[in-house]
Amino acid sequence: HGPAETRIQQEPKMANFTLHTPSTAPEGARDFIAGVEKKMGFVPSLYAVFAENPAVLNAYTQLSDQLAKTGLSPLEQQIVTITASVENECHFCVAAHTTISEGQGLDLTVIDAVREDRAIEDPKLEALRVFTKKVVIDRGFVSDTDVDAFLAAGYDRSAVLAVILGVSLKVISNYT
Repeated sequence: HGPAETRIQQEPKMANFTLHTPSTAPEGARDFIAGVEKKMGFVPSLYAVFAENPAVLNAYTQLSDQLAKTGLSPLEQQIVTITASVENECHFCVAAHTTISEGQGLDLTVIDAVREDRAIEDPKLEALRVFTKKVVIDRGFVSDTDVDAFLAAGYDRSAVLAVILGVSLKVISNYT
């Protein structure tokens, strides 16, 4: 690739979307896409697709920023996002979040367990994985028993909402 040619990370789930570059992105997304390209050296395909609707691009990045403020640790955030991506069969997102986890120096034995839909040794983290999986499978309609088990593992009601936020974030990307 030449220096003026935009590289785009490939494989959006909905392949009929335009993969925007800084020169093709709508006005409301152009600066963001150009900034990402400058920072990373390429435009992730998810952002390239979301640029089609700047409000979606903005919502996704804001939700991602907010997930980091929920009180879940970086490892817990990745457990939520990877579990949702595994359940939604978004292999691209699973791979992307694995790379993020590696870059953050997170415990890859935990990440591998989540990727492979296996139990995590740590009971609290396993409760998070199981609860997240139930939220995805049951489309948010988890039972009181499921919530109680999650709370009994050491989480609070704030974490219930954090899981819902993480799953919501992944619905946007897993379904695109």
